[in-house]
Parts: sequence; C-alpha cells; structure tokens
Amino acid sequence: MSRVVHPIEAESYRILRSRVDLSHLPPLSRAVTERVVHASADLDYVTELVCDESALAGGLAALRAGAPVVTDVWMVAAGITGREVVCPVAEPAAAELAQAAGLTRSAAAVRIAYERVGPGALWVVGCAPTALVELIALDVAPALVVGLPVGFVGAAESKAALRAAGLPAVSNVGEKGGSAVAAAALNALLYLKETP
Repeated sequence: MSRVVHPIEAESYRILRSRVDLSHLPPLSRAVTERVVHASADLDYVTELVCDESALAGGLAALRAGAPVVTDVWMVAAGITGREVVCPVAEPAAAELAQAAGLTRSAAAVRIAYERVGPGALWVVGCAPTALVELIALDVAPALVVGLPVGFVGAAESKAALRAAGLPAVSNVGEKGGSAVAAAALNALLYLKETP
C-alpha cells in the first residue's frame, strides 16, 4: 500500500525547498534532513544533523529486510507510521528492573528490548539520553541508531558519545531533539520513495 501525501505536507516541502537548497546532500541524508526540518520547522537542523550516508543505507536495507524497530518511549513509537515497534518502557518489568538496577525506566527498557530483538535492530531514541547511553554500553550491534534525545541534562553528551562510539547513526549536535524529530528521521527512510 502506498502512502498518500496530504496537500499540506506537499506545500510544507515546497516552502522548505524554497528556503534551503539541500541538493548537495546525498539522497538518504537529504531525505532525513528534509523530513526532520519538515517535522520541526527548524532550519538549524540543516547544519546540526550528523548523517552518514552508508549508515543510512544500512538502516534502509535493514528496514526493507524486516529488522525490528525499537523506540525509547511511546511518543516516538506513535510518530512512526506503518511499522510495528518494540517499546517496553511502560511494562512493569521495566519499572522493576529500573528500581533493582538503579537505572531510569528508559535505560531498563533498552536492556529488556535488546533481550527480545538481539543485534541488527534499528533503535530510535528521541526522549531519554539515558536510553542512548545504555544502548551504547550494551554494544547492541544495531543496524542503525537514530539518536536524537532532547534535554538540558545529558542529551548533547549522549549524542557525542554515540558519534564517538562509531555506531551507524543519525544524531545532531546540541541539546535539541525530541520524539517528533526522531520519528521523522526513521520515517524518512520508510517513506523514501514517497517523499513529496
């Protein structure tokens, strides 16, 4: 089934493209950057996103092969369209593990999710820097990490750690991020042939 692009979305992309020329970017990086800017109306992402074309190609191939998608919170999961996700953050087991291990629930949920999906998943973190830190520490061997958590405590640092870890990833420089932009980055790959 093909996704129907609403006229408002098409007009948003027209406006975006009238304000910034991203034709110099490789195709997957351009798709991700445009979708993130579209979702946030924030042109700063043009220079703040850190995309790696080969990492995005690996993520796209994994998506097309049916690799699982894991999110840190349900707000991110809600923004990902047309794809089932794994998100155990609200499960009682996550709260129990968090309390027992001295973790945040998001970090505990990463451990639980990894036990379920194993290596090769796509991980989408848009809320909790602690989830991103845990994901790096666990060495989850991801197909792709969309690391765009938001906040004044640990967000910029967790994204810097992601880039330093050398994992296949999309991130940004700074404190900005959030559920909408993290979901948008993954949706860019899901919608690739349908971008207006």
